[in-house]
Amino acid sequence: MTVLERDGRVRLGAAEIGAEPGERATLLQFSSAFCQPCRATRRILAEVAEMVAGVAHIEIDAEDHLDLVHRLDVLSTPTVLVLDADGAIVRRATGQPRKVDVIAALGAAVRD
Repeated sequence: MTVLERDGRVRLGAAEIGAEPGERATLLQFSSAFCQPCRATRRILAEVAEMVAGVAHIEIDAEDHLDLVHRLDVLSTPTVLVLDADGAIVRRATGQPRKVDVIAALGAAVRD
């Protein structure tokens, strides 16, 4: 179940995304089996998650989680959501990201 807080922000936890989120931030990737850019996105996000302490990369198969895809309005793959430590969505992008852009997006989510 997606939780909507009083401030209107959606917050996602382990129950919704099927894995433990990162302590400081989570790179949540929606992919599909035959999506070529999803493979490159997986590699980029995994590299960034390894570089930044407390950041997790979680990949969700969009076809297996249609309810969540609809609730979050995911229209294409890859779609990447950057979640802060509380599970709030702070950034969203579609298509294959550049590593530098992912790192910059984490700046909005990671708390020291």
